[in-house]
Amino acid sequence: MCGICGFTGKPDLQSLEKMAGTIYHRGPDDSGYYSDGSVNMGMRRLSILDLSTGKQPIHNENKSLWTVFNGEIYNFTELRTVLEKRGHKFYTNHSDTELIVHLFEEYGEEFPNYINGMFAIALWDKEREQLYLIRDRMGVKPLFYSIVSSKLLFGSEIKTILSHPEFSKAPNFEGLYHYFSFKNVPAPLTAFEGVYQLLPGEMAIFSQGSLRKRKWWTIRFQEDASIDESYAKTKILSILDDATRVRMICDVPFGAYLSGGLDSSAVVSLMTRYSDKPVKTFSLGYEDELKNKEADLYYARKVSEIYKTEHYEHIMSSRELPDEIENVIKSFDQPFSGTISTFFLTRLMSRHIKVALSGDGADELFGSYLSHRTARPIQIYSELVAAGKDPSNHLASLSPCTIEFLKDLHERSGGDELSWRNLLYLFTDDEKRRVLSPGFLEHIVQGSTHNLVKSFFADISAQDPLNRILEMEWNTQLPDQVLAFVDFLSMAHSVEVRSPFLDYRLVEFAATIPGSMKISNGNVKDILKKALNPILPEGITARSKEGFVLPVFNWMLDKLKNFTQDLLSPSRIARHGLLNQESVNHYLSEYYAGNQNLAGRIWNLMMFQIWWESYFA
Repeated sequence: MCGICGFTGKPDLQSLEKMAGTIYHRGPDDSGYYSDGSVNMGMRRLSILDLSTGKQPIHNENKSLWTVFNGEIYNFTELRTVLEKRGHKFYTNHSDTELIVHLFEEYGEEFPNYINGMFAIALWDKEREQLYLIRDRMGVKPLFYSIVSSKLLFGSEIKTILSHPEFSKAPNFEGLYHYFSFKNVPAPLTAFEGVYQLLPGEMAIFSQGSLRKRKWWTIRFQEDASIDESYAKTKILSILDDATRVRMICDVPFGAYLSGGLDSSAVVSLMTRYSDKPVKTFSLGYEDELKNKEADLYYARKVSEIYKTEHYEHIMSSRELPDEIENVIKSFDQPFSGTISTFFLTRLMSRHIKVALSGDGADELFGSYLSHRTARPIQIYSELVAAGKDPSNHLASLSPCTIEFLKDLHERSGGDELSWRNLLYLFTDDEKRRVLSPGFLEHIVQGSTHNLVKSFFADISAQDPLNRILEMEWNTQLPDQVLAFVDFLSMAHSVEVRSPFLDYRLVEFAATIPGSMKISNGNVKDILKKALNPILPEGITARSKEGFVLPVFNWMLDKLKNFTQDLLSPSRIARHGLLNQESVNHYLSEYYAGNQNLAGRIWNLMMFQIWWESYFA
């Protein structure tokens, strides 16, 4: 695990070292550089595997191929055995990075298909003078790039590119416009003009000043009607068990996030099968006695006790948020108003471990969020209305949604998939035209989040209403928001996170499971719960989902009220003039008058304000 960076062109060690220095937190253990007159590659290393001989950059036998690599290859032992039998010579002890150059020698551009892992790779073919950038299937590890004066700049974080002397920083208003709907800037856009993010499962080849991109892997949700419950349960648990096992292979201390919920508890349970000593587990609690959060610690402690883990807790104060929020934003380099709790818990974890397993990806595979719970019921509701039937006579088929929610959503969207999904995002296009200033909107020529979401649905393969939403969000919300906060906020404290639920074998199987088995009779993640029930303590699978999120909205009403109002005060907003002060004041007054549904929008505006002040003040 590490952070990577570089650029094409003449040697410039000073700039390369400066770029690598901006991501020191991704690899405080070591650094490495390569330059040959045509390319410059650098890295910061967090030593996880082959601590003594696995230093990067790494080359092949005749040094015609060079690579820097961020991630882990879980099937490296099997791949190395195959390659050695075919005559490849390795000079490291057991480095997974060295596999990359030999896989490329053997399979060319198809080599990523042989890897089970998470990765962002820069590979230089010296003889052909081609630079390859490759991102893993799910988009676990980030990779950004920019072309400046016919040079390709790249890095694990945007800050590497911002630090290059030839890059001129400017805001990308199109990307920022969409942020106010999604809570994040959607890839391939970023918050900076001219900086782009490689998509999950995408490869970019830069040669002679031109860039070519192609998808080397794409998820397809194609249901298999022959799958029955018994087979699905057995298959899910079998793959998840092995996915957990291979993610425990490392040469440094490891542990696990433990919220006490279904996903993290399952991972901890499986980890105990393969550890000869107590698994280290970590939970986040709060000084405030918030009823909706007390259960997290209760169940986490229960799981820890049953599996005899070495358990640690961080009890967070609301005071930590304003103290650290700028550091949180600088971890992303972009405005972000999604989950940020990982930052505060991982700081504790970094004192004890270098690698942590998590339950990320389970919700997105098996159905849990509001959009997932809505997909089938809104379709049924719309069909009933179209047939002249009273939906209130069919409540069981509309579960877990209420009739009032569905009626309101149907009246506003007509039940159209694109329309109702757009309504569940934070700000609609109409609302953004009111909250953003004319000075902001003059930069948006053809901007429409509605049309962007329409493009998200354009290549969906699933037919089932739930799987259609899952597939769309797997390609967008998962990598852009969920995996983003996991990676950036854990690596801010030099901790690598691995999730067994993101194993491509499990992902590809889950994509064949009918949506009716994922949310059944209103029970979210139904087939997953049934698969995991035999290995979990009583009560875990029956828990309602709380989510690993900070109680920010509770704090904003009371303990952080002054912080909120100051951040969105007229004097601070006037510094950039990009928000409509009248609209912002309206949201604040309505929120503090009791409309707590506005909390997410206010938090979104706050995080934008912090980002702008941090990067453009």
